[in-house]
Amino acid sequence: MVSHLFLQHYWWFIVSLLAGLLVFLLFVQGGQSFVFSLPRTALQKTMIVNAMGRKWEFTFTTLVTFGGAFFASFPLFYATSFGGAYWVWIAILFCFVIQAVAYEYRSKPGNIYGQNTFDAFLFINGSLGPLLLGIAVATFFTGSNFTLNRMNQVRWDTSWYGLEAVLSVRNLSLGLAVLFLARVNGLLFIIKSIGDEDIISQSRKALIVNSVLFLVPFLYFVVSLLVSPGFAVDRSTGIVAVEEFKYLHNFLEMPLVLLLFLAGVIGVLYGIGATLLARARGGIWFSGTGTVLAVLALFLVAGYNGTSFYPSLSDLQSSLTIYNSSSSSFTLRNMMYVSFIIPLVLAYIWYAWKALTAKKITQDEMSSEDHVY
Repeated sequence: MVSHLFLQHYWWFIVSLLAGLLVFLLFVQGGQSFVFSLPRTALQKTMIVNAMGRKWEFTFTTLVTFGGAFFASFPLFYATSFGGAYWVWIAILFCFVIQAVAYEYRSKPGNIYGQNTFDAFLFINGSLGPLLLGIAVATFFTGSNFTLNRMNQVRWDTSWYGLEAVLSVRNLSLGLAVLFLARVNGLLFIIKSIGDEDIISQSRKALIVNSVLFLVPFLYFVVSLLVSPGFAVDRSTGIVAVEEFKYLHNFLEMPLVLLLFLAGVIGVLYGIGATLLARARGGIWFSGTGTVLAVLALFLVAGYNGTSFYPSLSDLQSSLTIYNSSSSSFTLRNMMYVSFIIPLVLAYIWYAWKALTAKKITQDEMSSEDHVY
């Protein structure tokens, strides 16, 4: 019989892996954020929009899957966060709704609002979406202002209902890191998928600036994470207490997670370096793999090794852990059986991905293609 403890760790790993895949797929948002600055002509803009448009549903589907897996496996987090910090989540959902609207109507006949209106929607989604997601995830480490009563009803202790997270420098640093990582991966994907030397040249120049803008807040967040106190839970009593250097201890006590994180960072840096120094066009695969590994490791550090993954700053004992916020053993076990089809789903995604990127996007294709975003 599989234990409840194993299932809790299993599902936190699945949620963490989905988070890593989601952050990688945010390259779609990152690419969209260049819709006004990178192209020099309307045709080049159409090429960039279509390069991203062929992949936007992967990101949207992964976001929904990530949210669904989190809700099913750790429903108390979902109820607490969405029941209290709802303005942040409403803003995130709004960003993704307008993305779907933009791709649906940007090139529709009789578009009375003009393409620039929907391009602005894509820019908003590409800029605010990753930023707000990064800020929301940062609260896994910095905590939020909520209290749970005996019936697990949430009370949010600020009138901003989650938006106060934007005012934290540490939260904002992770948000900016996610945003500029998405932009870096977006540029790498543009270089890989578009057959236009002018766009590629412009993308390489933009890659230098955005790589620096990614590294500065990312390094700030990692260093502050390692030297800051964390929130440890005693599994035998369920009591949550502040522990100095908790996240540093987690890395040192889980060396495999540390190796995953370092491999992820090296992968991202190698993808950038190979594209800039060796003029390679496949840097997205190294950077993308590195993104998945680094985010996976950060989520494991947030939830494993007796750590509260959603700390309460108002009432420490209201903090959520994988032990007190998970579904029942029955629910987690049956969901585990369903999760065994995930490799088949990933295989299908890979097949669809290859089919959609079998050839590079060119100006001739945009001029003759029947379906253009």
